Amino acid sequence: MLFVCVENACRSLIAEAIFNADPPPGWVATSAGTEPARQANPRTGPMLREIGLALPPHGPRVLTTEMIDASHLRVTMGCLDRESCPARLTKGELRDWALPDPARLDDAGFRRVRDEIAARVKELRAELVRSDPSDVRLPPGCSQ
Repeated sequence: MLFVCVENACRSLIAEAIFNADPPPGWVATSAGTEPARQANPRTGPMLREIGLALPPHGPRVLTTEMIDASHLRVTMGCLDRESCPARLTKGELRDWALPDPARLDDAGFRRVRDEIAARVKELRAELVRSDPSDVRLPPGCSQ
C-alpha cells in the first residue's frame, strides 16, 4: 500500500499512520511525495496525537520507482497533476482521493481532512479484508 502526495507532509503521512495502526492481515502502508517537504507539517503530529496515533517513523521522503514497483495499490491524495506525477505511478491500481491540502486550512479544516482520511482508510481496510488474497499479485520479496 502506497499513499502519495506532493510534499508527504500532511495527508499521505496521516493516511500511512492510520492504515498501519490497524492494517488488514498481510498489508503494510508507506508514504512518499513527488516533491517532499523538509519536514512534516507542524500540525500533522499533534492532529494525529488527538486520535491516539503518532507520525510514521520517517519524515517526508521522495517517491522512488522501487516504492511504486513494490506497491500493489497506490492512493494519491488529490494533489498530483501530470507534471508532478511520475508516469509509472499510473501503472497498476491507482486511486485518487481528491482531498484538500489541510496545510492551507484552519485547525477545524485540518481535522475535517484528517477525519475524512480516517473514514476512507476504514473503508479501504474493509475492502482489502473482503478481497480474495489470490487477487494480490506482487513481485517476489515485495510487500504491499
